[in-house]
Amino acid sequence: MPTDILYPFVPRKLSIRGHTLSFLDQGQGRTVVMLHGNPTWSFYYRNLVSLLQDTHRVIVPDHMGCGLSAKPQEYPYTLKTHIDNLESLLAALEVEKFSLVVHDWGGAIGMGLAGRYPERLEAAVVLNTAAFRSERIPRRIRLCRIPLLGDLIVRGFNGFARGAIHMAAAKRMAPEVARGYLQPYDSWANRVALLRFVQDIPLSPRDLSWQELLAVEKGLAKLQDIPMLILWGGRDFCFTRQFYEEWCRRFPASERHYFPEAGHYVLEDAFEEVAPLVAAFFQKTASS
Repeated sequence: MPTDILYPFVPRKLSIRGHTLSFLDQGQGRTVVMLHGNPTWSFYYRNLVSLLQDTHRVIVPDHMGCGLSAKPQEYPYTLKTHIDNLESLLAALEVEKFSLVVHDWGGAIGMGLAGRYPERLEAAVVLNTAAFRSERIPRRIRLCRIPLLGDLIVRGFNGFARGAIHMAAAKRMAPEVARGYLQPYDSWANRVALLRFVQDIPLSPRDLSWQELLAVEKGLAKLQDIPMLILWGGRDFCFTRQFYEEWCRRFPASERHYFPEAGHYVLEDAFEEVAPLVAAFFQKTASS
């Protein structure tokens, strides 16, 4: 477990279809659900949780196989399963209305649930993510999809999580922060979901989660009237400016801020600039 200073929270646990999902449930008030991507976990949102927990109820799950959740070896690590797990979590917590903060895979997962129940979504903060089709995938990630080679890179050498420490953040991470990101992924077995997420990226109709991604993308049209704040790190090698512009095109009424010197981990590189924008956004949406 990361030090109490970096991650001063006590996670809760919920069994979903026989496997334990770990999640944070902090504060009271309107509910904000924060969804991480690959290869991070709820640790990515630690500073944002601290910022909002005095005014909101903040729920941050570790997707199955990630963070402090169980890491079953034989498990359907697909987009649909992750959306279903999120739906089960919010049902167990009796959450009806909620706002989203989404990053990386969290975009498809969160918008996937919102598209199923658009009347439940109050607002959304979008951070370097996608919830629509794209054929673009960086070569360094495509290599991790190659059978056997991907297993060796991601699970054997921990190349995906370790690589992200250096490639996803534009600023050099403090050693203790880097250790926090890597802590749950300390063995071949514990890195199973990192590989499965990479393998599940839907790039064509041949991919297992392609139809689910189509449903997620179609659901975005139901969310046009939802207040949205887009915060984007401009030095993202994966979710490039093309993705940012696509979000802006789909949600022309959104508030958006582009940070040209921040990377994929925009909350690490630009938190001091991001924090007041997020706080003001949720204060404004709560009062409307």
